[in-house]
Amino acid sequence: MSRLRVGLIGAGGISRVHADAWRALGADGHVTSLKGAGEIAAEYGFAEVADVDELIGRVDLVDIVTPSSTHADLALRAIAAGKHVVCEKPLAATAEEAREIAAAAEAAGVRLFPAHVVRYFAEYQRIKQAIADGRIGDVAVQRFSRAGSAPQTPWFFRESTGGGVIRDLMIHDIDQAIWFAGPVASVYALQNPPTVDDVVPAPVTSHVVLTHRNGVISHLHASWVAPGMPFRTSVEVSGSAGRLRHDSAEDRVSRTDAVLAAGSTDYLPPMSPQESPYYAEIADFVAALAEGRETRISPADGIEAVAVAEAAYASIAAGAPIALTPQEAAR
Repeated sequence: MSRLRVGLIGAGGISRVHADAWRALGADGHVTSLKGAGEIAAEYGFAEVADVDELIGRVDLVDIVTPSSTHADLALRAIAAGKHVVCEKPLAATAEEAREIAAAAEAAGVRLFPAHVVRYFAEYQRIKQAIADGRIGDVAVQRFSRAGSAPQTPWFFRESTGGGVIRDLMIHDIDQAIWFAGPVASVYALQNPPTVDDVVPAPVTSHVVLTHRNGVISHLHASWVAPGMPFRTSVEVSGSAGRLRHDSAEDRVSRTDAVLAAGSTDYLPPMSPQESPYYAEIADFVAALAEGRETRISPADGIEAVAVAEAAYASIAAGAPIALTPQEAAR
């Protein structure tokens, strides 16, 4: 079997964890970017390619790790050439664009993978499985928090070009909230300080409340904080029979608080494995291609996360909750 030919578009910070995965999988790597492609090529043994169209023509699969505002155009160009696509989150800057990408991939008979990596973190997988197993009964409330140093690249701070703390940072937990509790019926959001003239301030904090169609309430917090502050995430899911939680500051341990069996003293799942979740998500996609199966996250999941993020911005602008129909959320 010939080696998979992969084209990486972009050479920013996230590109290296994708390149690590492709190298570990033995792919024949190619890279193009407005800047930094040479460094990636030298570091990972990839071929540097002059432009996007030449790269698309050389490869079987395109991996898009560029600013969010460029995702739709690059994905559609690759799909039009009959290439499979991996696209970093968010799938697009708007839900309309995300739906267009998914429809184009389906029509072309190629695979589209929105790279929502948190689904591949062992701690979150264990929580998902515990919910499915009924470990905490009926889920009632979910709480997610995600905070870290504000990025330094200017496009992150322009909501009109795909930036913003909700679309870039909180979208991870939007996807997790939906994965755990299902589709969203309404979205209410706040941000402090507010965005002014399309410029997102930093530090900045946003709080979003999701009401899921099954009645579950999700509270999501995201902050871009001062430079040098450590990155921290946490999740807590409460149900009728117990609680599941994980805090990255607590030695990366997932803990379940639940009614104990007779004679039990505690319940503590094992520590997380050392495998990179970025490797795991890309390996899953490659295996799905070879085996003709689905991946853990679908194009519809990518669309729904963008639709909820878009509704959050609409809620901030309106100062009121925004209802989502099943059609709008692509469910």
